[in-house]
Amino acid sequence: MKVTVFGSGYVGLVTAACLADAGNHVVCVDISATRIERLSAGELPLYEPGLDPLIHRNRQAGRLSFTADTAAGGRHGLFQLICVGTPADENGSADVSHVLAVARTIGEHLAQYAVVITKSTVPVGTAERVRGEVAVALARRGVEVEFDVVSNPEFLKEGAAIEDFMRPDRIVVGTDNARATELVRALYEPYTHSHERLVVMDTRSAELTKYAANAMLATKVSFMNEMAAMAERVGADIEKVRIGIGSDPRIGYSFIYAGVGYGGSCFPKDVKALIGAARHAGVDAELLRSVDAVNERQKGVLIRKLRAHFGGELAGRTFALWGLAFKPNTDDMREAPALVIIDALLRYGASVRAYDPVASGEARRRYAGHPQAARLSLCREAYEAAQGADALLIATEWKEFRSPDFERLRELLRAPLIFDGRNLYEPSLMQRMGFEYFGVGRGRASQTLAQGEALAKGEAAAKGEAAAQTESC
Repeated sequence: MKVTVFGSGYVGLVTAACLADAGNHVVCVDISATRIERLSAGELPLYEPGLDPLIHRNRQAGRLSFTADTAAGGRHGLFQLICVGTPADENGSADVSHVLAVARTIGEHLAQYAVVITKSTVPVGTAERVRGEVAVALARRGVEVEFDVVSNPEFLKEGAAIEDFMRPDRIVVGTDNARATELVRALYEPYTHSHERLVVMDTRSAELTKYAANAMLATKVSFMNEMAAMAERVGADIEKVRIGIGSDPRIGYSFIYAGVGYGGSCFPKDVKALIGAARHAGVDAELLRSVDAVNERQKGVLIRKLRAHFGGELAGRTFALWGLAFKPNTDDMREAPALVIIDALLRYGASVRAYDPVASGEARRRYAGHPQAARLSLCREAYEAAQGADALLIATEWKEFRSPDFERLRELLRAPLIFDGRNLYEPSLMQRMGFEYFGVGRGRASQTLAQGEALAKGEAAAKGEAAAQTESC
């Protein structure tokens, strides 16, 4: 079948490549001529395991092409997939202007029946707005072309997106049209032939399902981080608690790991967008606001522990940081906890030696021109980052960090001190290996936590007094 994918970002590229790999003829459209040139030259703008060879194979087979010609894309596909970004606006709500612009483009060039599929994460009611934009564009041309609109949100995990697309847990299809349902079913049949995966519902329910799914997962993360804070106060081990509650099938083990909070392009943006949508609908999303607040606070947990350990004196010290991406198997640093850690350390006058298997290039781009960039070194491997550091901080749970050479690490560090934001190691093992070890919620005691909070409160009070003096002047 002929498929047009509008958008060559994360969702667009994965979707286009996977659909082409099933034998479809896919045209991927982007208005950025520079990006299209890079893609046509075999350069990917992002890292996703397995995506590069998948795109190369299907381009070589003639099933996948890239173009900036929106007219050609609008005429090509029986399926017109909208996979463009929906960034947060100043109020945290999702900005759907790019989605609606693509809908207008489709209407301006549509020549025969098509199924317009919105895969972008969009607020409830967007499918109706897409339908309206396409209809208005067709009316301006003075033509009548039949089309259907389907909401088909993506559920791809960065780092495992190809596997998620090829072997989906579910495929949510929002439509009230039987013909569109059967066509979408045929499009996804190569991925669902062994088990029925389509979950068909109305478009508004499909749109809310995407937000609800991400908000539920984010809630689990923030809940465990609150439990971790309590575990530290009472001397419990959150990892033991995690196993105890995860063994209950009603809870399960997914997304109940305490750490330095969630990041990425989805959870932070979608939770805020859902809060905004709820407010617009007259609902006070108190729980979601708490989920967001807990996560923002959790991103600074290692800094609080670090400052408590060093008595608030971080200036002039050097710290190693393992992990820059918000999660393993991606170079995505959007909303990454590592950004909060780096910014805080630089602000307090410390130097940072950071390493990430794939995200160093993205970090270099982000910190180019930063006023304190001279104190940030991006290292080529993990042990280089540890050389001469006053402590090691871990922000991303890459596999290569799980079982390092601890003897070598201890020799490289100026002091055998680890602040583990992902609970990769057992505290008892670290103690036997001669390390002073601080995890998240591992029962390492309330005294250190209380010291960190006291420092933070003292600084806040000082800032308040300074602000009051400024106002009085």
